[in-house]
Amino acid sequence: MIGIAVVGYGYWGPNLVRNFAETPGAQLIWVCDLKKERLGAVQMRYPTVQITDDFDEVLRDPRVHAIAIATPVFAHYKLAMQAMMAGKHVFVEKPMASTSEEARRMVEEATRRGLILAVDHTFIHTGAVRKMREIIETGLGDVYYYDSVRVNLGLFQHDVSVVWDLAVHDLAIMDYVLPEKPVAVSATGMGHVAGEPENIAYLTLFFQSKLIAHIHVNWLAPVKVRRTLIGGSNKMIVYDDLEPSEKIKVYDKGITLNGGAEQNGDQVYQMRVGYRTGDMYAPQLDMTEALGRELKQFVDCVATNTQPLADGHAGLRVTRILEAATQSLAQRGRVIELEQARLSA
Repeated sequence: MIGIAVVGYGYWGPNLVRNFAETPGAQLIWVCDLKKERLGAVQMRYPTVQITDDFDEVLRDPRVHAIAIATPVFAHYKLAMQAMMAGKHVFVEKPMASTSEEARRMVEEATRRGLILAVDHTFIHTGAVRKMREIIETGLGDVYYYDSVRVNLGLFQHDVSVVWDLAVHDLAIMDYVLPEKPVAVSATGMGHVAGEPENIAYLTLFFQSKLIAHIHVNWLAPVKVRRTLIGGSNKMIVYDDLEPSEKIKVYDKGITLNGGAEQNGDQVYQMRVGYRTGDMYAPQLDMTEALGRELKQFVDCVATNTQPLADGHAGLRVTRILEAATQSLAQRGRVIELEQARLSA
């Protein structure tokens, strides 16, 4: 049995505790939080789980093999480094750190100590996103674009912008499903509350090929939208996470270029374009809860010393994009080059 401790019992911590308590091969030993009322709620629901507001008490317990961190992002680095220095494997909430330098150091520490470092990119464990990756690999053809909208009348965050809160989901999905990594990012946005970070933003990501990605995130929308379009030379995908059943629809639609432009003297004939309209189908999806699948994979990785899908390197890649997007926001959309050699590490 892999001994587990969860640090942070605020917004996401209860979901981690519930799933770890039900995960085969895991034994939930500790829940740690600074607020006593939260710990009281843990004790009432999970009477066999020990509670504490002292993180050092968790670190000293030899029964604890891995620590899941679900605190505000500014605390991720310090807690994760302390855990790894104590020889504990780490599962950390997204985004994995406040800066790419912190994320890099976390990856290096895990590598040096031979520990598992996993990042909670929950969406890549959904049946819908895994099916998207399968379609992209086998039938989409050349990928032309990735276009995502994630908006709602949302809960304003005081410590992070809408980019770090919402766009991180789409960047994690994009990192998992697309065949290449971005080389530059441009971001524009605006904050409408004095002294608060951006509550609406638009990100454009550039690649070495002609692939382009666009992400729109917004806390001020009157409706909730979670939709992604992915266009390829053979097929196109519509992913709507709010659909109860048919979350993925695959369209056999596109264009066929029947030759380039022809020039005859001063006259240029229009390029001949054919429009292909075929069937649409909605593939059957695995509806297993993504978080449960993700935590089971983490426990198995700790037991077998294998790397999870969303390892520290994936978390580092996403953090670098978030950091570059923040720089671009401050400079009204200036294109920020990503360090591709390091990004692919």
